[in-house]
Amino acid sequence: ENWFNFFQNTFVVLTPKANAKMVEAKMKQVYEADAKEASKKMLSEYGVKETARYLLQPFTQMHLSTEYTATNGLSDASNPVYSYILMGIAIFILLIACINFINLTIARSLKRAKEIGVRKVVGGDRKQLIFQFLGESFALTFIAFFLAFVLVNLVLPGFNQLANKSLSLAYLLDTKLVLGYLAIFITTGLLAGFYPALVLSNYSPVQTLYGRFNLSNKNYLQKSLVVLQFGLASFLIIATIVIYSQFNYLITKDLGYDDKNLIMVDNFGMGRIKATYFKEQLLKNPNIMAVALKNGGGWGTVARVNGESQLDFAYETVDEDYIPMLKIPVLQGRNFSKDFPSDSSHSVIVNEAFVRKAGWKNPLGQTVNFWYNNNEKYTVIGVVKDYHHAPLNQEIKPQLFTMKQSNGIGMVNIKIRPNSETASLAHIAKIFKATFPISAYGYKFKDLQNIKSYQSVAKWKQIMLFGAVLTIFISCIGLFGLTTLSTERRTKEIGIRKVLGASVNEIVRLISQDFVKLVLIAFLIAIPIAWYATHQWLKNFPYRIEISWWIFISGGILILLIALITVSFQAIRAALANPVKSLRTE
Repeated sequence: ENWFNFFQNTFVVLTPKANAKMVEAKMKQVYEADAKEASKKMLSEYGVKETARYLLQPFTQMHLSTEYTATNGLSDASNPVYSYILMGIAIFILLIACINFINLTIARSLKRAKEIGVRKVVGGDRKQLIFQFLGESFALTFIAFFLAFVLVNLVLPGFNQLANKSLSLAYLLDTKLVLGYLAIFITTGLLAGFYPALVLSNYSPVQTLYGRFNLSNKNYLQKSLVVLQFGLASFLIIATIVIYSQFNYLITKDLGYDDKNLIMVDNFGMGRIKATYFKEQLLKNPNIMAVALKNGGGWGTVARVNGESQLDFAYETVDEDYIPMLKIPVLQGRNFSKDFPSDSSHSVIVNEAFVRKAGWKNPLGQTVNFWYNNNEKYTVIGVVKDYHHAPLNQEIKPQLFTMKQSNGIGMVNIKIRPNSETASLAHIAKIFKATFPISAYGYKFKDLQNIKSYQSVAKWKQIMLFGAVLTIFISCIGLFGLTTLSTERRTKEIGIRKVLGASVNEIVRLISQDFVKLVLIAFLIAIPIAWYATHQWLKNFPYRIEISWWIFISGGILILLIALITVSFQAIRAALANPVKSLRTE
């Protein structure tokens, strides 16, 4: 058999006691015994260097493997980094929720001060109060867990559609996951309740009963937590803007050819004669502007260039109408033509990348030898401008076109008039069924297929947007809690200022300025981190946007505006309050 057919997956079931490394070593021995001569022939006759390795990969590791993985009919592998990023976002959101609980609990402590004082007077010690507040924390955490499972059940269908998965609640009840939930439950309850319990249980009963106690004016911990919250929110906003910009760049960038109003009909069983007849019948309809035939193409083909160097390239078998229909510029030489009989047998057209890789100064007339085609020589008759024949997450690679008649036709490209989709598709389907009565009919729009190739980016765009919105929402709750704490602590100060003539705007500015500073500090901290993270992510794309200053300006304005709205709501309430109520104990 052919040892160099790399387009198949082989699955092996090992015995329970088998050693995978020993099996790999045995595979190498079998390969050297059976395929070495074929490998030498490829090297001597065609210049093809054998680089094959036969390795075993555990089936459970295939999906998240970044080293090597099988495809060819299997689902594409996923980078485990994405899972870690999602896990990180989830942890940060949970942490922010705990921070909010701490801030809101302390903010409410002024209203519970007398309760704490009474409990201490009637004999309650600090240990009992700590357990009381921890119990409240765990009770709220339990309710939150219950609501979380309800929400998961509601959003799971949407998540499955977004991630192209089929998860169910039954999967989430796995024993290991349940133990994980228990660990998260305990950690969350302790994290959210321990610090407030220590603070609230430390109040003096005399001070609390007479209303003479006050919280620290500095509140370094709470302010630091707000900086952490809005730092993460700023990071996610900037990252979301970058991902949105990159996605829009990918779907709007000029590909170097015309993909508009282009329909592709696949049928790998069609012969050249029937495909040509199909083409002729299609062109009888005035809505059909052009039709071009091609095969499915291939990658990694190896050949000699001018009888010497080895070169890898992408190839496609096309007819004479393919290049003109896509409006790919011919820079040197000419397009294929029926007027030249050799074009359909031993002529090729290459792109600029092929010329650069081959090192040609004058490409016209140069020769290429295909090792898989009995070492036949093909002459270069034209050079086309580089265009993106693959998605933009791949660099433009050397490409070669041939019009060889012996190669089959697997695809028909049809250019239709604008706004004629319904009539054109009806005509195409009718002619297809008449020409290929037993073949399955299917079609794709080329421009939509190009956009579909960036599905992973689109999914990340949605995930990051959802994460950013959720993080901002939760952070605003925390900021609201801290604003409440500040206004309640400064109730008498605000009352005195109003009595002395301070306006509502002045009081709102007084309360808001400290929080705006915190948000601004958080944003400034997030800028270099977000720049580095997004810069590293963009390296995955050979063609990418530049991270411009407007991205950070837009993110900063958005986060500051959201923070101002959140703070101003509580600040205005405090500024409009009756000063008599706040000063009546004086």
